[in-house]
Parts: sequence; C-alpha cells; structure tokens
Amino acid sequence: MNTKYHIDQNPHKGNRGLTRAWHAAKNSWCGLVYAFLEESAFRQELSLFAFLTPVAFFLPIGYLEKALLVSSLIMVLVVELLNSSVEAAIDRISFEHHDLSKRAKDFGSAAVMLALLIALLMWSAVCIPLVLKLQ
Repeated sequence: MNTKYHIDQNPHKGNRGLTRAWHAAKNSWCGLVYAFLEESAFRQELSLFAFLTPVAFFLPIGYLEKALLVSSLIMVLVVELLNSSVEAAIDRISFEHHDLSKRAKDFGSAAVMLALLIALLMWSAVCIPLVLKLQ
C-alpha cells in the first residue's frame, strides 16, 4: 500500500497568499503566548532580551554591532522556542521516562546553552573593548 502523497490530501495546506500569512501570524503569536505562559526559561530569556536590547542601542558602537548584539539575543529566544517544541512533542507522546526522550530533551537544552554562549561571546567581544577604552 505505497500510495503517492499529494498536497491536496493535507487539510492544512489549503490557505494561500494573504490568508496563509494571516493564519501563520496568528499561530506565531499563539506560540509566543504559550511560551510566555508555560515556559519559565523563555520568560527569563525574554527578560534578558528586554533588559539588554536598550543597553545595546545606547552603547557607543556602530549599527552592525548593535544588530549583532540584538540578533544574538533573538537567537537565544528562537532556540528556546525550538527546544520547547521538542519537549512538547515528546511529552505528547508520553510522560514515561525513556532514554531517547531524555536524549532529545538534552539535545534541545544543549542547543539553548550554546546559543547563550554565542550571545555571551558577542556581548563580551563588543563590551570588553569599550570598558578597556574607558580606563
């Protein structure tokens, strides 16, 4: 029974153009709301973003550096959302402990840690020379 898949078989692929964009925007907003309400790590990283973004704009650096600093913070949020989606999918399958489920969740956690490390490195690379210049 190897039947070919056709896009018409998928009930979620009917929207096109502005309708699709509108539904995607609503789904994206719902994802952000769920993450804020249900994920304490997302709230913590969002607080970090809210605190450091104005700092980046007030630093005496170029626009490219400002963009890199803010982008590194956005990347942390993106990776956290992906980690949360992996965790939600695994929890939907089963709350029972399984080594592969743990491994998948640990991979997501490691990805968040690496994203935070990248942000730390970017902020350090930009801010340390500023501090040294002031001395």
